[in-house]
Amino acid sequence: VQRARFHVVEFRGFERFIQGHPYWEAPLLVQRLCGICPVSHHLAAAKAVDQVYGVDPEDLDPTATKLRRLLHFGQVFQSHALHFFYLASPDLLFGIDAPVEKRRVVPVAVEYPELAKMGIQMRQFGQEIIKALAGKRVHGITAIPGGVHKTFESRERDRFLSGEDLPSIDTMIEWSQGVVQFIKDYHDKHYRWLDSFASYPSGHLGLVSDKGELELYNGRLRAIDANGKRTLDDVHNVDYLKYFGEGIEKWSYMKFPFLRNLGREEGWNRVGPLGRLNVCDSIPTPLAQAELEEFKAYTYGRTNNHTMHSHWARLIEVLHCAEAMKELLEDETILRKPERPKVNRRPEGIGIIEAPRGTLIHHYQVDEKGSITKCNLIVSTTHNNEPMNQAVRWVAQNV
Repeated sequence: VQRARFHVVEFRGFERFIQGHPYWEAPLLVQRLCGICPVSHHLAAAKAVDQVYGVDPEDLDPTATKLRRLLHFGQVFQSHALHFFYLASPDLLFGIDAPVEKRRVVPVAVEYPELAKMGIQMRQFGQEIIKALAGKRVHGITAIPGGVHKTFESRERDRFLSGEDLPSIDTMIEWSQGVVQFIKDYHDKHYRWLDSFASYPSGHLGLVSDKGELELYNGRLRAIDANGKRTLDDVHNVDYLKYFGEGIEKWSYMKFPFLRNLGREEGWNRVGPLGRLNVCDSIPTPLAQAELEEFKAYTYGRTNNHTMHSHWARLIEVLHCAEAMKELLEDETILRKPERPKVNRRPEGIGIIEAPRGTLIHHYQVDEKGSITKCNLIVSTTHNNEPMNQAVRWVAQNV
């Protein structure tokens, strides 16, 4: 096999048909970009339209920011649970050589009922967080330009702390620790193929805080190459166009993002849990930080280019999200009514966030009437386009 490609033949068109709509409609409309992570698109667009409204992230009401972060952690938590328990665990538990009808979630529920129960209820917990803050689990509304749509009532908050009608946040933390241990035990038994399957050198990209910590909601762009050399040094979101280009191919509707300083051939990056854990220095919650140290020690502190280690990285993020949600749920200021600043319109806004599957960029330009005139979207899967092509080629040549 000389060449193998990952073809994307669907034409989406969101960058065009959103033109002409009022900018404040963007956070609602763009949720339809993805059936799995609509909240991530909602919040990325909201951060962009905040700037159009005239508010930078650091100037947003602190309570509004905390509510958005809680919504985001709930989204990442439930999406990661869906990915691991529903999609990945059948292959891991039954083996990639098992019959196709075996490699699905129903046989997992039959043969591993406790694991399946945890997966279902962990996903439910995240979805209930979303419903409480956005009104419904899918395509709800929390963020509006310059703030949030509603306050968080104490009765809504107490549900997640008490564990009356669903497992409590403490249970979520306990279960998250359990599934991290599960994947580590699995690695001990199957490290030979997990360390080799679709492993290839690549760059890695993600957001970090000013301290270099893992940051899922609001941070700076950092990238490293396959050897750990810094290729993007904590760049501010508004400057992303200076550093990123987007290549095109005749055989795919999906673009190929790359770092301009490295060029199209060398400048592509993986994004998502593996990329984020590679680029960050630490995680700001203690239990996840301990797991990160063990994760990085596995490769002796070097860049982890093992594709199958994405599952391990994803479950460490699950634990981080559970810890972060507890901190926010126990913060009494999230029950305060946020203040919304006065509008001070700008012609442009850029919002960047870490969706469950990686770095997500929304960029809007508007006219004097507030209508969107230009939209540029670089979604997580677009960043991962070249890495997926690399993985498809590896499998075609080696399996």
